[in-house]
Amino acid sequence: MSTASSLPAIESARGGPRARLRHWWLSRLPATDQWTLGQRNIYIVPTRAGLAFCGTLVVLLVATINYQLNLGYALTFLLAGSALASMHMTHGTLRGLTLHMRPPAATFAGQPLVMEIVLTNPGRTRHGLGLGTEADWGSQPLAWAEAPAQGQGSVTVSCIAAKRGRVTVPPLRIESRFPFGLFRAWSIWRPNGQVWVYPAPEVPAAELPPVEPVPAVGPRTMATSGAEFEGVRPWQRGDSLRQVVWKKVARSGEMVSRESRQGARQQLWLDWRQTPLGDPETRLSRLSAWVLAAEQRGLDYGLRLPGHELPCDHGVAQRDAALRLLAEWQP
Repeated sequence: MSTASSLPAIESARGGPRARLRHWWLSRLPATDQWTLGQRNIYIVPTRAGLAFCGTLVVLLVATINYQLNLGYALTFLLAGSALASMHMTHGTLRGLTLHMRPPAATFAGQPLVMEIVLTNPGRTRHGLGLGTEADWGSQPLAWAEAPAQGQGSVTVSCIAAKRGRVTVPPLRIESRFPFGLFRAWSIWRPNGQVWVYPAPEVPAAELPPVEPVPAVGPRTMATSGAEFEGVRPWQRGDSLRQVVWKKVARSGEMVSRESRQGARQQLWLDWRQTPLGDPETRLSRLSAWVLAAEQRGLDYGLRLPGHELPCDHGVAQRDAALRLLAEWQP
């Protein structure tokens, strides 16, 4: 596996003739779950080294004709034949490969969005495969990998998620200059996928709002073994196994948990009105930091935004639901 060191920003290019041409070209490409490289979607052009090599051949041919050197003819045509053979090999390095992307994990705005691309190779070993985002053409180094014969290889491409929301995965490019670097073959792929980009959490995070105690539900029974436990209540998701009253479970089959004085659950409401900040994005960043802090402390927390309310709960599902609500909310 290889990881790209460049982190270009995901951005929409709409201004300027070059940007409009790029947008028109990308809009013509279909968004697909996988991309098979063939004659119709692989492009090849000489590199700067290839153009310099071509100029050298022209000079060598002119000198050979001028001085009538038989060995010069042999050398010139040998080098030209080698260049044409390398062009065929460069194109063949990409031809037949199939690309697909593993579902990318959610990230926060301003943080790297990591995309793992799997390369399926039906033929011989492929060397010198470079992948990167299409928006960063030529300005940042690629992530390089190899595809084993009759197998699969993977390469990780990273880019900066600039905006929150449900973001479309950016177009990717794959290219190769193998074996001599005289030609560059490339293809552009628009993955058919989206990824959640959450609001960037505030740093340093503000203190959490005050929590509210949750009244006990069900019959209360004083413990006989001291003051550690003051009652029982129905079992709730998140209770540890040590809190379960197993004797009562064995007798009646009802799941109940011990409730300690110090361990009684509390709920926390994270409210938009508790963030008296001017910029809506700054307020969302504070709420995002609060969600992470509340989840880390194991609190039951809910989220209130203008027009939306998420009931109190805790756990990974609650955290993701709260962050997604913050990501897609519009003022």
